[in-house]
Amino acid sequence: MEIVSQYGTVFLVLAAVFGLFMAWGIGANDVANAMATSVGSKALTIKQAILIAAIFEFSGAILAGGQVTKTIRKGIVDADILSGNPELLLYGMLASLLAAGIWLLIASRNGWPVSTTHSIVGAIVGFAMVGIGMDTVHWDKVGFIVMSWVVSPVLAGFIAYMLFRSVQALILNTAEPFENAKKYVPYYIFLVGFIIALVTMVKGLKHVGLNLHAGEQYLYAFIIGGIIMAIGKVFVNRVKLDPKADKKFHFTNVERVFGVLMVVTACAMAFAHGSNDVANAIGPVAAVVSVVQSGGEVAAKSALPIWVLALGGVGIVIGLMMYGKRVIATVGNQITELTPSRGFAATLAAATTVVLASGTGLPISTTHTLVGAVLGVGLARGMAALNMTVIRNIFMSWIVTLPAGAILSILFFFILKGVFS
Repeated sequence: MEIVSQYGTVFLVLAAVFGLFMAWGIGANDVANAMATSVGSKALTIKQAILIAAIFEFSGAILAGGQVTKTIRKGIVDADILSGNPELLLYGMLASLLAAGIWLLIASRNGWPVSTTHSIVGAIVGFAMVGIGMDTVHWDKVGFIVMSWVVSPVLAGFIAYMLFRSVQALILNTAEPFENAKKYVPYYIFLVGFIIALVTMVKGLKHVGLNLHAGEQYLYAFIIGGIIMAIGKVFVNRVKLDPKADKKFHFTNVERVFGVLMVVTACAMAFAHGSNDVANAIGPVAAVVSVVQSGGEVAAKSALPIWVLALGGVGIVIGLMMYGKRVIATVGNQITELTPSRGFAATLAAATTVVLASGTGLPISTTHTLVGAVLGVGLARGMAALNMTVIRNIFMSWIVTLPAGAILSILFFFILKGVFS
């Protein structure tokens, strides 16, 4: 308790700096995944994607990022055991933020799309194992997370495969693809609006006190989907046939119609991502703030100051602006060639998987989900459409993420313990 009262201000400053660094890493790595399909398919330029992400990620983080955050992320560590030594929790959370932030910096520099969730989870498991004891870690939760490595990309890949096959059947492989695109794309826009609204309500809005039951969530999502469909239909009808455009690529006009859909998807995915993944940066910050402000009391939940949410939102936007283009290039261009219709199938499949996973309580990674979805779209065109070297490198970076976060966290935990104890 003495250490908490003596160095309280120092711990708060470190939490803010390390939290900002972690949020920067999320922006550089994870947000790039939300925008990669839009940029890779050339529906948006990199500048437009950054502008959309800045507005909608920040809005998602502030509006739906969470008034009450569990201080121990995803219940991985038993908080009760720490009540006698609150300073150990402070060292651990600070070490976890710094470790996860550094791993995300390394991954982003190399263009590897890794999981920010798994980075912070690996870091927390690392400090808990060595700093407190093996029995304080809920290993069943860790096993659940490892299982999600396989489940989320496979499920997203399957949904993306089926979605793109439907696009091929209804639009691309027909006698009049442009007319059919204008006919069916509004229904796909409805699907995007419905799914993303559901993602936001299931994963985000419960934090701001809107505890809607399942029936209400589906009703509101249906209404929002209908409104977005009506707006999208106006823009789709403005796309006129340009006979010259199809000379180089047969479906250029069709892809222009899908371009409208991709803009809708990019805005919605950025909002949903901001509301969901900002917790990876601010969860540990909230833990530190709670312990310091309560004079050393370790609580399971804590009120979340608005400055902590703003810190997460600002960090995410800066990270995307500075480093985001590297991971965007990997996911958007190097796994398989994307067009707006393929990008749409991948993004919607990823969003659908997030809804299904949150309904079952499986802690999944948006990164793994989107990469799996892009693979599914590539497979719909045949194995030759996939770059197996890039895919191998991505899978290897996924496997390394948990142990990398853990090792770095253990190192920083002992450094902080040595400095303050």
